[in-house]
Amino acid sequence: MENISRFGVSIESKLLKKFDIHIKKEGYSNRSEALRDLIRKDLIIEQQKDPNEESIGTLTMIYDHHTGNLTNKLLDIQHDHNAEILTTTHVHIDHHNCLEVIVLKGKTGNIQRLADTIRSLKGIKHGELVLTTSTI
Repeated sequence: MENISRFGVSIESKLLKKFDIHIKKEGYSNRSEALRDLIRKDLIIEQQKDPNEESIGTLTMIYDHHTGNLTNKLLDIQHDHNAEILTTTHVHIDHHNCLEVIVLKGKTGNIQRLADTIRSLKGIKHGELVLTTSTI
């Protein structure tokens, strides 16, 4: 188990009350774990500003597979980026719409460019990239 350091925090009463309401809604059992998560989140955001840092993440997208040559374009892009793509999951939502989740790993800049390339394709209705790291 890691060493735990204790420290004090000064905070305005109104802000603390709002924080307590928020962490209760989120299901935290105590302030310490909520603060640790906030710190981790901020460190991950800062780390991802460096395009050469390693990241893992998902690109989740909804698209109309009847749009032009979209399915073939997606497959071509995915084959061209097999170093960054760990796996994909494809779900048929209805006759026209598909949900696809691509699990990615690699340099943050490469992953972001790949996600931008895919999201900009005609027929992609929505795409969201979520990045994280295992090094925090």
